[in-house]
Amino acid sequence: MPRINLLPWRDELRAQRRNQFYTGLGAAFGVAALVVLLGVLTMNSIIDAQYDRNNLLKQEIASLDARIKEILTLEEQKDRLVARMKIIEELQQSRPEVVHVFEELVRTLPDGVFLNSVKQAGQRIEIKGSAESNTRVSAFMRNIDKSDWLEQPELEVVEVKRSDLGPRLSEFTVYARGVKIRPEEES
Repeated sequence: MPRINLLPWRDELRAQRRNQFYTGLGAAFGVAALVVLLGVLTMNSIIDAQYDRNNLLKQEIASLDARIKEILTLEEQKDRLVARMKIIEELQQSRPEVVHVFEELVRTLPDGVFLNSVKQAGQRIEIKGSAESNTRVSAFMRNIDKSDWLEQPELEVVEVKRSDLGPRLSEFTVYARGVKIRPEEES
């Protein structure tokens, strides 16, 4: 029987397979490195794009904050202007009230009562004067209470003083409220 030596053939096959394995391993490592490199580059470009978007959003937010501040200052100016307009409108409406109040003071003033000063602060009117007697002051207050333009008379002080010129006089201080004109009453 003849003998065939298969060992060199097996060694060659083993060496060829080892070379193919290392070549495949190197190719797989190269492909893996290429995939990782492409992944890193792709992720970096995505991150850079997101940073650009974030910066754009920050810029837009800053410009919107500036606009919001401007809007708030404009709203404050608007509120101040509306308040001024309201005050002017109230002053325009209260113009004829002063005339009515003075006319009403003349009408409510009984004989023997003399006014020294009239001061108005808002709707509250301070009336200082002198009268021949306390009953005249009471009549004056009743007349104020019946008045259309004056209301809520309050007596603060009545002092009896002797005058150098003649009879004694009762000096008084009365507070009253002026009645506001309602828009339907103006016409």
